[in-house]
Amino acid sequence: MNRPLAVLLISAVGLSACGFRDSRVNPLNWFGGSREVATEAVVDEDINPLIPVENRVNLLRRPDAVDQTVLVQTVSDMRIERTPTGAIVYASGLAARQGAYGVELRLDESDRDERTKDQTLDFTFRAIYPDFATPVGVDRSRTLRAAVSLTKQQLAGVRSIRIVAADNARESRR
Repeated sequence: MNRPLAVLLISAVGLSACGFRDSRVNPLNWFGGSREVATEAVVDEDINPLIPVENRVNLLRRPDAVDQTVLVQTVSDMRIERTPTGAIVYASGLAARQGAYGVELRLDESDRDERTKDQTLDFTFRAIYPDFATPVGVDRSRTLRAAVSLTKQQLAGVRSIRIVAADNARESRR
């Protein structure tokens, strides 16, 4: 009984030194570390926000909810952890001022090219700011964190995950 146990322990220690750390089989290496990537400011001059899109009048219809979220100033960190059902994407960033709430990572379906549609997932890092003025404060008081859970079906064919903020973006590739 002691001999098979000794052989098992010796082989386990021997295999642990074989470079499993850098292997693609290691689940900790499925997504690499995040890095900062450049973004471009997008200004759409063709849309006039003062002209309503729909002119029909309906007395019983409620007005559509107005999206009050804005992009967080910067994304400072991003990590992806595997789960049995898929993965969880964590992001932290800095708000432009204190008091931000309603933080979320929203899947960005716009500007998706059909060729890269299945290869990358773009998220926008959004928050809601209070209507009244708040101080800027120190970085620690403006730090925001958000996470989103992805299923294996959502991750099928995905080669990279990107989180976009107002000033920068972070991306992690397989």
